[in-house]
Amino acid sequence: MPEPLHTRSCNSQEGCPAFTPEQVQAYISEVPDWFSDDDTTTIARTFHFNDFQDAIVFVNKVAGLAEKQRHHPNIFVHNFSKVTVSLTTRSIGGLSDNDFVMAAKIDNIL
Repeated sequence: MPEPLHTRSCNSQEGCPAFTPEQVQAYISEVPDWFSDDDTTTIARTFHFNDFQDAIVFVNKVAGLAEKQRHHPNIFVHNFSKVTVSLTTRSIGGLSDNDFVMAAKIDNIL
């Protein structure tokens, strides 16, 4: 990977193939707290906070980032202080560079 993921920007993936399992493994090492599902179409991470308010502040920051990058994750708030974020590139039916860029940027929010 030419430059750190968190310094890159998301771009159109239209027409690009989804990452292979080997590509997913190479990229996931750049965001070690994230995991991929068995069919390597999604990556996710669960974040733990002290309380509901901290969780919602984080969700709002992720939402702002997603709008700027034009790449929107699924966000789940559960057990009042946990937030699970999952990423996939819907337009190609799997993972792309954008998912790992967003994961690194979300990690930097903390």
